[in-house]
Amino acid sequence: MSGPGLPELTALAAIVSHRSFRKAADDLGLSPSTLSHMMRALERDMGVRLLNRTTRSVAPTEAGARLVARLQPLLRDIDAALAEVDNFRSLPAGTLRINSSEIAARMLLKSTVPAFLARYPQVSLDLVTEGRLVDIVAEGFDAGIRLGEAVPQDMVAVRFGGATRFIAVASPTYLATRKIPRVPDDLRNHTCIRFRLPSGKPYRWEFEKHGQEISIDVPGVLTLDHMELMAEAAVAGLGVAYISDKSAQSYIEQGALVSLLEDWCPAIPGLFLYYPGHRLVPPALRAFIDVLKETN
Repeated sequence: MSGPGLPELTALAAIVSHRSFRKAADDLGLSPSTLSHMMRALERDMGVRLLNRTTRSVAPTEAGARLVARLQPLLRDIDAALAEVDNFRSLPAGTLRINSSEIAARMLLKSTVPAFLARYPQVSLDLVTEGRLVDIVAEGFDAGIRLGEAVPQDMVAVRFGGATRFIAVASPTYLATRKIPRVPDDLRNHTCIRFRLPSGKPYRWEFEKHGQEISIDVPGVLTLDHMELMAEAAVAGLGVAYISDKSAQSYIEQGALVSLLEDWCPAIPGLFLYYPGHRLVPPALRAFIDVLKETN
């Protein structure tokens, strides 16, 4: 019996992982027929069946499953070693996938993204914005961007953009016929533009002053799930909104919105880029982090 080589063992692990010859072949850059031939040769050389095949599916035999279970840590170590060496010689290339809130994406598009793409033209940046907080590892992202309080504790986090605040705002038109709120409880007598969390629950507005924390389930007939839409609704005079200072800044400068309860809206840690800490940082992500630090 001749000993199997690394390409054959890597191919076996890929087939078992994908449960598909076609997907494994795509992953390895081979044709399905070549991959099938490699597996037949591997089984012949080892003298044991490793895969059960049908016209529709493929699954490991008990022997195949045990072999792959022992191989996977070794293959990961080999990949890590090769990637570490490759990092010394290769420029960032390929696709960098980042999951972000829309507010953060807007910030990045002002300076970070243009500078990054100009410096690393061989990298394609896939910036996905959505309200829900996703598992970046399970959904195939290299990194995520969220407020510090939303970053999972098992991630490496890189802060950028400075502190941020959530503030209550309303239009001069709305306030013209109403008493300006002086303390958070005054909001109970106002029409508020409520915010729906990705879970579907309404967000309770949170205020703090001199260590006193207040959380209010504000009244309102309009509920939205998008910070920019809340700002626009407030500009239209539909009520008081509680939004990030970055979303409100341009409207406040234009006089379209007025900031309320200023002393009840302290700064909080701002945005963080985060990524798994249990693996090597891909060159494209490391390059993006460097540009992020330079431009924020």
